[in-house]
Amino acid sequence: MQLSPTVFSATDVSQSASQAAAFYRDVAKSGRVWTIKDDGGYPAPLKPSGQRAQPFWSSASRVRRIISGVPAYGGFEPVELTWREFCEKWVPMLQESGLLVGVNWSGKRAVGYDLDPGDVVECVEAARSADAG
Repeated sequence: MQLSPTVFSATDVSQSASQAAAFYRDVAKSGRVWTIKDDGGYPAPLKPSGQRAQPFWSSASRVRRIISGVPAYGGFEPVELTWREFCEKWVPMLQESGLLVGVNWSGKRAVGYDLDPGDVVECVEAARSADAG
């Protein structure tokens, strides 16, 4: 599947920051992460930077909104991962493949921040520490 690069507006950027913060907080609390796949595998659209990003969400409801509201993702199914599984299995694979992590992409165009997998782990772990303290 070919997904087109996304261009961000100022509104998209502030929305993306809010969605990223929600991702860290929600994953820290639930210990769960969601992505999507179809018969062709997991999507990793090409971003304007020339890198690819695989989307991940912090709740099943966020995933369902994207699947039902963004035509490019209409045929996908949610995949639930534990935080530990994400850190131990997925992060090394993403890093080895040179993929970024799309965090809580939202809206009609499924846009959001695309971050280094290690940075996502650091931010969620910081949110977990803040919750514990």
